Amino acid sequence: MSTSKINLYCILAIGILFTTSCSNDDNNYQKAETSILEEKITTLYGSLETLQLPEETNLNNIPSDPKNPLTPEKVALGKLLFHETGLALNPTKEIGANTYSCASCHHAAAGFQSGNIQGIGEGGFGYGAKGESRHVSIDYLEEDLDVQPIKSPSILNTAYQKVMLWNGQFGGTSENTGTESSWTVGTPKERNNLGFEGVEIQAIAGLGVHRLLIDTNFLNNNGYKSMFDAAFPNTPEENRYTTITAGLAIAAYERTVLANQAPFQEFLKGNEATLSPKEISGANLFFGKAECYKCHTGPGLNKTGFYALGMNDLDPNSSHINIDEATKKGRGGFTGKEEDNYKFKIPSLYNLKDVSHFGHGGSFTSIKEVIEYKNNAIPENNNVPKNQLASDFIPLNLTTEEIDDLTAFIENGLYDNNLKRYTPESLPSGNCFPNADSKSKSDMGCN
Repeated sequence: MSTSKINLYCILAIGILFTTSCSNDDNNYQKAETSILEEKITTLYGSLETLQLPEETNLNNIPSDPKNPLTPEKVALGKLLFHETGLALNPTKEIGANTYSCASCHHAAAGFQSGNIQGIGEGGFGYGAKGESRHVSIDYLEEDLDVQPIKSPSILNTAYQKVMLWNGQFGGTSENTGTESSWTVGTPKERNNLGFEGVEIQAIAGLGVHRLLIDTNFLNNNGYKSMFDAAFPNTPEENRYTTITAGLAIAAYERTVLANQAPFQEFLKGNEATLSPKEISGANLFFGKAECYKCHTGPGLNKTGFYALGMNDLDPNSSHINIDEATKKGRGGFTGKEEDNYKFKIPSLYNLKDVSHFGHGGSFTSIKEVIEYKNNAIPENNNVPKNQLASDFIPLNLTTEEIDDLTAFIENGLYDNNLKRYTPESLPSGNCFPNADSKSKSDMGCN
């Protein structure tokens, strides 16, 4: 054999050895990072199963209000009512009738949030692809609109929270025990006296707030009456077709809306390949150095709690609808306690990739921006006193690479790409949804 051939074989052998060695190093590194993540979660929570979200059909394992047990019939009814634009029977302007639904501000395409900075029910016009093009109709004055005062919170994983809204004002139990003096008579907060948890109270109160009506003629004419009968067989007939029962059905449905097919959820079930090396690294930061888990915990990564992080409210100089002072004060605007001022509820971190505004006021336009904000820990809202800021709002000292990895985990690892399973194929009424104004119909190709 010639010297040149021998040299060529040597080079090839060294190349193969080097490549194999690098590949093994990568695999070993990935296995080590995965093991570290599993160990961290087990140390924090006792097992990987603790963070697993149940299947949406496994009603016995989904947290429920003891006064509103989950049943398949109730969930099926709530799913339709949540999306039913035919309930839009109490509009301020006649042109708004039958054009909006609960899903106008909480739809699957935007992770069950609104696709824009402020959700609009009545008075909204258009949809786009993910709700991002919904805007104020030229037929409406500002005072006639039904618009969310700040960014619409998601209904995703809300089974794991006891009170609802950014200020937690809905819910007659748990964290709201002792706030009875704030359940103002003649306002939606009075509904807390029904004694249900937050998901139920918000659904009941929301029907009235957002100009939706449970009309027996509509129910009879569109096949809903029999569904109410199946969902509430033990409720006296005179109380069976009401805002309260409709709200309880909607709440039952909302509790089943879970991001249980996200890659991180699959990882927790033993399928380690669902997370990329970058996402594994980000998850290790989430449950380690970045300490995200301290607030974003439990299966929904949305522990009930209220924190002041100095984020901006909606800009009053922008084209958005202004908000009142009570809303700006968050929890304090509800409780009236100074120590609660500027504190807002912890949101879930699942399925954030389909929205373009973050924070209670929508002051951030990407997940990475929020992480960078928390990493620097410099408040952007000068109206928030320093003594109100959360004690954990301190610099995280994350590197640029670590920020990128953490972003990858939250953006992709916590993204369930099949939320459409929670939307109906069609409605008994045949109406378009989540909106049924002419522009939305055109945008969605709905007739």
